[in-house]
Amino acid sequence: MTAICYSVFAEEISMKHSHSNIDLGLLYSFALANWTFFDAAILSAHAHPPYEDPQIPPPVHVQFVDWVPGICSLLGMLIINLIDKDRIRGDDYGDPTAVWRARLFLFIGFAFMAGGLAGSVSLLVLKYYTYYGYVNVSQNVALMLSAVVLWIAQSAQTEYDYSLTL
Repeated sequence: MTAICYSVFAEEISMKHSHSNIDLGLLYSFALANWTFFDAAILSAHAHPPYEDPQIPPPVHVQFVDWVPGICSLLGMLIINLIDKDRIRGDDYGDPTAVWRARLFLFIGFAFMAGGLAGSVSLLVLKYYTYYGYVNVSQNVALMLSAVVLWIAQSAQTEYDYSLTL
């Protein structure tokens, strides 16, 4: 069943875009980033004190504060990839303030992603210098990388033409 669903979705993605391998790689990167954090959250939810000394509290419990950096990075990724690339370049001949607003939203999206990364690094340093902190940072780095690579892939005119221009 899984192989049938995978091939159906892969064919659907490849029919829509010419960059199907990049899109699938980014989808896997996005899924891996969130899966590692969900794994750490579930692991911390089932943590219990040592059997020899039950008075000691459980080592770690992931709370809502730990989810905020990932949510910020996810919102930033959505904002960045929902912006029309032609509006940022100024190719759209409509509203003259559309370029300014598109660039403002692009800045807001990158600010959300940078805030998410800064929040996860501060959680790593201040709260968790363990597996949970590293997972939070890796989630945000993977979300940032997938957003940037998706931006570059969507800005390309052909399959082998990638540029970093706005």
